[in-house]
Amino acid sequence: MADDLLPRAAALGRDFRAGLDERPVFPRDLDPDAVRAALGELPDGPADPAAVLDQLCEAVEPALVASAGPRYFGFVTGGSLEAAAAADVLTTAWDQNGFNALTSPAAALVEEVAGGWLKDLLGLPPTASFGFVTGAQGGNTVGLAAARHAVLERHGWDVERQGLHGAPRVRIVAGSGRHATIDRALRLLGFGTDALAEVPTAPSGSIDVAALAGALSTSDAPTIVCLQAGEVNTGAFDDFPTAIAAAHARGAWVHVDGAFGLWAAASPRLRHLTEGVAEADSWATDGHKWLNVPYDSGYAFCAHPAAHAAATSYTAAYLVGDRPEALRSPGDFVPDSSRRARGFTTWAALRQLGRAGVAELVERSCALARRFAARLSEAGAEVVNDVVLNQVLVGFGDNTPQVLEAVQRSGECWMGGTVWQGRRLMRVSVSNWRTTEADVDRSVAAILAAWREVQGR
Repeated sequence: MADDLLPRAAALGRDFRAGLDERPVFPRDLDPDAVRAALGELPDGPADPAAVLDQLCEAVEPALVASAGPRYFGFVTGGSLEAAAAADVLTTAWDQNGFNALTSPAAALVEEVAGGWLKDLLGLPPTASFGFVTGAQGGNTVGLAAARHAVLERHGWDVERQGLHGAPRVRIVAGSGRHATIDRALRLLGFGTDALAEVPTAPSGSIDVAALAGALSTSDAPTIVCLQAGEVNTGAFDDFPTAIAAAHARGAWVHVDGAFGLWAAASPRLRHLTEGVAEADSWATDGHKWLNVPYDSGYAFCAHPAAHAAATSYTAAYLVGDRPEALRSPGDFVPDSSRRARGFTTWAALRQLGRAGVAELVERSCALARRFAARLSEAGAEVVNDVVLNQVLVGFGDNTPQVLEAVQRSGECWMGGTVWQGRRLMRVSVSNWRTTEADVDRSVAAILAAWREVQGR
């Protein structure tokens, strides 16, 4: 029976994926207590593995979200590509520890190759170091850790040895529209959010470069500047050539949070949005967003490999082999030791799509976002932002919260809500390889039906 378990699990996963098109996008009439009861109590003794698998599937099926499907438009969520999903099954079966070349030469080599492909696609320096992290939170934290090392080293302080107590105070300059993961990274790294010097943003959500230059001129303290490729609500891009030049002129390190927007660099049609981004010092982006690999997957890149490794690596006698220099050690560039071998799924996704496929996926998502905006605008809804990428902000007057709730309850599609410039709005994010024009039109119909329902109350 045990020999049949992995094929059975794969078949169950296949059946779930085959039904993504038509299952409710979010669970209807979810009963958490029923799920808890179905999961049961901790047993006193062992159970048959096949029975365990059956119980798990039966228990959680009513609570599963079809976020891998074509009409899930919340949180810039992709849905894993066929090759990436299959590679993830193998990753689990192979059960490799992706720490270094001793724990898995295969994991080390695949990350080395896939990391080079990513730098090429994203237009980053070929000499940049990289780490496969859990997501943009991890990428931002790693990038800012490398920045912490570098800016304090320039002021004669070894933060890895001496810590932050007594160190020159580091100033973090970031836009008011920065993603919240920047603030959490500052907390985790010991800077604290009081270190932030907040700069206003333009109406589009991009950083005000004149205000940035002004903020930079007020202090000679060690400084890190955080920019964005793709503001989380509007999709706006910062003016990288101007902002990076201003920061570097003052000796500041520039980190770019490109959780989804950095993928615009992979598209010939959209690459202009990222012009100048390669001149930054560190970058973060996600794989489980626009590359459509399974959770969890993200990437940290750094133009200064020595600073990167100094911030994240460590050594121990038991970790050294006969030829430790023979292969790149993935664990030197991330905060984790025992870690999933994430490179397999990234390699598979990139190999399936190729350069042209990645570009087409990004461009098609943006075209579908524009279709959303056009259809909703034609019906009288207010599209608040210029749709420069894959993000659409929509308002329905005073009815927006009720419309959003009705749409989510319908199960036809799922969009999240946000607050932008003091207004509660619907946020539509298009990044799934499965999504088609028909899915957009079906979702627009569901949104308009919800609006009519709310208006008729």
